Amino acid sequence: MAAGLSSIKVALLVQAAVAPLAAVPATSPAPVAPAPLSAVAHPEIWPTANARPLRDAKVEARIEAILRRMTLEDKVGQLIQVDIASIRPADLRTYKLGSILNGGNAGPNGDDLAPPVEWLKLADAFYDASVARTDGRPVIPVIWGTDAVHGNNNIPGATLFPHNIGLGAAHDRDLMREIGHVTAIETAAAGIDWTFAPTLAVVRDDRWGRTYESYSEEPTIPADYAGAVIEGVQGKVGTRDFLAPDHVIATTKHFLGDGGTGGRDQGDARIPETVLRDIHLGGYPAAIEAGTQSVMASFSSWNGAKMHGNKSLLTGVLKDRLHFDGFVVGDWNGHGQVDGCSNESCAAAINAGLDMFMYSGSAWKVLYANTLKQAQSGEIPAARLDDAVRRILRVKIRAGTFDRGRPSSRALAGKMALIGAAEHRAIARRAVRESLVLLKNAGGVLPLKPSANILVAGGGADNIPQQAGGWSLTWQGGGTTNANFPNAQSIWSGIDAAVKAAGGTATLSVDGSFASKPDAAIVVFGEQPYAEFKGDRPTLDYSTDDKSDLALLRKLKAAGVPVVAVFLSGRPLWVNAELNASDAFVAAFLPGSEGGGIADVLFRKKDGSIGSDFRGKLSFSWPKRPDQYVLNRSDPGYDPLFALGYGLSYARPGTVATLDEARPAGLASAFSGTVFGKGRVPEGWSLALVEPGQSKVRLLGVTATTATRRLTASAVDRRRQEDARAFVWTGGPAEARIETDRPIDLTRESNGELSLVVDVRVDRASSATARLGMVSNDGKAVTVPIGGMLAAAKPGVWQQVIVPLQCFAARGVDMAHVSAPFVLATDGALALSLSDVKIDSAPVPMTQCGG
Repeated sequence: MAAGLSSIKVALLVQAAVAPLAAVPATSPAPVAPAPLSAVAHPEIWPTANARPLRDAKVEARIEAILRRMTLEDKVGQLIQVDIASIRPADLRTYKLGSILNGGNAGPNGDDLAPPVEWLKLADAFYDASVARTDGRPVIPVIWGTDAVHGNNNIPGATLFPHNIGLGAAHDRDLMREIGHVTAIETAAAGIDWTFAPTLAVVRDDRWGRTYESYSEEPTIPADYAGAVIEGVQGKVGTRDFLAPDHVIATTKHFLGDGGTGGRDQGDARIPETVLRDIHLGGYPAAIEAGTQSVMASFSSWNGAKMHGNKSLLTGVLKDRLHFDGFVVGDWNGHGQVDGCSNESCAAAINAGLDMFMYSGSAWKVLYANTLKQAQSGEIPAARLDDAVRRILRVKIRAGTFDRGRPSSRALAGKMALIGAAEHRAIARRAVRESLVLLKNAGGVLPLKPSANILVAGGGADNIPQQAGGWSLTWQGGGTTNANFPNAQSIWSGIDAAVKAAGGTATLSVDGSFASKPDAAIVVFGEQPYAEFKGDRPTLDYSTDDKSDLALLRKLKAAGVPVVAVFLSGRPLWVNAELNASDAFVAAFLPGSEGGGIADVLFRKKDGSIGSDFRGKLSFSWPKRPDQYVLNRSDPGYDPLFALGYGLSYARPGTVATLDEARPAGLASAFSGTVFGKGRVPEGWSLALVEPGQSKVRLLGVTATTATRRLTASAVDRRRQEDARAFVWTGGPAEARIETDRPIDLTRESNGELSLVVDVRVDRASSATARLGMVSNDGKAVTVPIGGMLAAAKPGVWQQVIVPLQCFAARGVDMAHVSAPFVLATDGALALSLSDVKIDSAPVPMTQCGG
């Protein structure tokens, strides 16, 4: 934590900041050890909510009639939701499950870039199988959930809005309602019933990889937005619009405290109950009063206890105190992290108040069988089972699931022109304009004249995937190009259109080179896309390895060109040097598909008047040092560079003095996911050659060989000088191994279904049996065969070898303490080169464990 404070101390300081002031005694008493932090909530000290809609007697009677005809098997089925990558429509003819979902990297027919029509076809197939019954038991249609978190972001062509951090800066409740409605329309058009949004996390440590999913560091903005977003997605409760065909089921997530885990995804919020209540409950009461029909349990823990198993919160606070009567869904095998549970067995989560498991993996039938046994034995009491089923049926009835037929027969389904419709994109473009925050505008360089000669530079300028961020077609937001985003407009394209319309000249030059000096340069740069734990970082220091962004800004400024920086990021970051090297600096966050919204604000109109002024005000405090990752207005010693609510405009200019660029010594470092890249391993790690019975040889330079020359390593070039290594095995057992100075924890990555991804080039064809593996700190070594993959490779061509982390975990590697995340071994002769080794998201079946 900041300034060496423990998480407990920070929590106590936060608690003191929100509590009434007390008199300070003249003489300090002897220090008293703080009471242990409890993981048991006291519902009586929490607020209540006027949950809506009120229960309808006809709906409740219909629920009871269905429930009476359901067998235990039917009831258990409703409690299970399975990822479409792990289940086929035909399975629902036998197993009457309650729901399916598409994970971040799951799409129809294994294609996460499938067009909208394929989503609708698959929705029909699952629906048809779920309602196919001849045994006289109740027909209960399946519902499909998706992470439509900034638009229907899994489907090519959909309107993508700014991520929540940008929307928080807009401070516009009505806009949020419109965004929610557009998202619902474009989701319903693809035949999908339910979105896992909005996220109401109150992020208190900006190192967290999900910071951009939060509206603000303070609870006031999510509390203000929650009702409007829910109304947009679901329709206004109490009117005929509620869950009408142009709306879908909303999810409020993640309950509770996910923003208080010290910047670690799936971490532990070590905070008093009063802080959990006063800070992190935030918008939940408003969401419940607006009629949210589902709540997602958090992956995280509170004072050591996993939320998926915390009855005092899921049942005591959420259901009993706040009167929530929709259903609680889990998060991506999160139940498996509860003490005593596994992904395939967790009665404890259901008994705590979880109503629906979210399951990913091929063994979902095992989860079904175990849950059925637990219901039969009474381990899951009949009353708890029936309560969960009632809640799920209640939502399905309210949403019209029983009455509207196949997805393709519904009012909006199949109207693909709605996906990315012009009026929807106009709302998104407005959202971009309102979310931009002007941090600096020295000398009034902005607004620019559109008739001028404008240079546009930087890697983010013509890069829709980067401006959209994570959760954009793919889970992590990578692996796509501009061509995968039909209807979208890059920032460069928007600038080009604005300048051409006014008779000016715009030139795209990513590296900033120019033949004739431009009147101004717009440099677009920032974070690469990420999601969830892949985005966790040790500090808020923004810098690329080669400092290329800063060098570009300085080069242009040194040439006397006015420099406008447009910074793309999922959180505030330490960019003092970049601010100094810019005349104007715009925090654009992650604007989504409508890059033209940035040009709307940067440029004057053709007639010279100002068209759109900056409106955005920071909803997160901006750091003046890279170690200020806990930086909230209610914290003691609050000392930001730019305070919460800061934002310049043309109407309200301001100045920024030259900033301190000194990087504090001793900043923490953490595993980024890269095991080997650009010719090196992370600091403190080593690349070693190992031969049985001989001393280990560490590759300290660019060449090395084992004692009997069974294995030799040397430097080779792939993308740049000596950025890869060539390995030659002459015969006999030997291995190349990358080891860490301290074991790394890959449990989240394993649970998130990431893989060991290795870029290799077979330099000489070989029939050698090669193996790829990992070693944990307890000495457990597991390898999987990759000889088949290498044999199929064309010699001299770079390709990826991908092995899911779960392959190692299932065979006994302690994923919490991995000491060697990469081992490449063979007993025969083999020649290959290695350029990149990463722990990353990759489209590979989880059954593929080598070959």
